[in-house]
Amino acid sequence: MWLAAAPGNCQVADEAFHRTSAQKGVGISTDVAVIAMPVATLAGIIIERDWTGLKQGALTAVTEVGASLILKYAIREKRPDGSNFHSFPSGHTGIAFANATFLQRRYGWKFGVPAYVLATYVGWGRVYAKKHHWWDVVAGAAIGAGAALIYTRPFAEKHELSLVPSAGPGGMSLSASLTF
Repeated sequence: MWLAAAPGNCQVADEAFHRTSAQKGVGISTDVAVIAMPVATLAGIIIERDWTGLKQGALTAVTEVGASLILKYAIREKRPDGSNFHSFPSGHTGIAFANATFLQRRYGWKFGVPAYVLATYVGWGRVYAKKHHWWDVVAGAAIGAGAALIYTRPFAEKHELSLVPSAGPGGMSLSASLTF
């Protein structure tokens, strides 16, 4: 910090924050990931013609973005890099975790695990790039995942998927039934 003192003129200014090239690269990659994840999910929904999933995903997205923006403007927490006062909560992380939770709930862990790995990278990357504090990322993840948990119902419910395990003296089995 430096202080410029002159009669009648007292100001305090922060030293400029200089991001390393690694921090810049990670920051850009989180920007790309937070756009690519929902675009890929939307493409999959359209290809599968899962219109119920489209509705659930849209409600999840609107809720996550709305809650994050309201909190950003109400709380006005300064970012670690000093660029503005929109640090809390992390919108990037919220979008990534909303997308991951939507995919996991709607289509199962086969899609959920890679999405959660990417969402975790986004959260870590936002802290590493000095765009957020760790608590901003945790709050964003909770908001995003919470929105998806509220609106998303498993795809299996639409098709009345039922799994019936059975065991007997000769071994164990699993029967599945699905309505088309």
